[in-house]
Amino acid sequence: MPSTLLLDRVEQFLDYLSVERGSPANTISSYRTDLLQFAVYFSRDVDEITTGTFDEIRPTVIAEFAVTLRNSGLKPNSTSRKIAAIRSFFAYLHNEGLVSRDPSQDVPLPKLGKSLPHILTIEQARNLVTIPLKTSSSNSAVRDEAMLQLSYASGLRVTELVSLNLENVDIKSQRVRCMGKGQKERIVPFHNQASERIQLYLDTARPIFDKNGSTEALFLNQRGGQITRQGFWVILKKYAEINGLSDAITPHTLRHSFATHLLQGGAPLRHVQELLGHASISTTQIYTHLTTDFLREEYETAHPRARFNRD
Repeated sequence: MPSTLLLDRVEQFLDYLSVERGSPANTISSYRTDLLQFAVYFSRDVDEITTGTFDEIRPTVIAEFAVTLRNSGLKPNSTSRKIAAIRSFFAYLHNEGLVSRDPSQDVPLPKLGKSLPHILTIEQARNLVTIPLKTSSSNSAVRDEAMLQLSYASGLRVTELVSLNLENVDIKSQRVRCMGKGQKERIVPFHNQASERIQLYLDTARPIFDKNGSTEALFLNQRGGQITRQGFWVILKKYAEINGLSDAITPHTLRHSFATHLLQGGAPLRHVQELLGHASISTTQIYTHLTTDFLREEYETAHPRARFNRD
């Protein structure tokens, strides 16, 4: 049975998160689960906190807890989340004077391997962004194809895409101006086909959606409101399923594919960084790994000795 005092402090911390920090209910629920799991682990060796200052809890206990989680087969991301919850808890206790030192600060978070984003082939991307008007001539299909074409043509983040206003898109010069992370503005070009689809949307579907002519948002739903991130995700999943790509699609799949296809075509990494709006080129470098994998596949397909060895 976990220490009563420790459980009381956990609830005190959760109340603090709820009342003073305004943390959402699902965050508090996750913290409760993670901290109670640690409390149970700690109680295996200590029946009760005796000093009232929690000094019995040493860094080694937290480190051993992390090892136990890893050995149980828990994914590194989940282990890292649990240790982060413990860190937040002890930081709170330290600020409240309930521990003389924070034992969790000496415990490193598990190293997380960078997972490579899934990308579409050029053919898959082409099929995805042109499928709406091949399956329907509705106003929604016109809008959907304009969004998909612009997404793949510009590499915008989903939030950037759905936040666009009319003034942000220049059809004549084929450029879009968006506000990225850190309120940094950038201008990104797009190609002829995207330009044609956006113009078609502006001429036909958008006036129908914007019944009162009162909104500046570029992409609208059928009620005249701005398309949300969730709304675009529904659109993307719909056409991915039609193309048999539902398992491969995430909200940023077209952005990842945009970057990788540019690098495959010979674009300099620095230029791709600027187009994506990455503050650091190290963030963009993950796409070079994808390009290397692509080149390896092309090599093994095309090189006669590679084919011979594989066979």
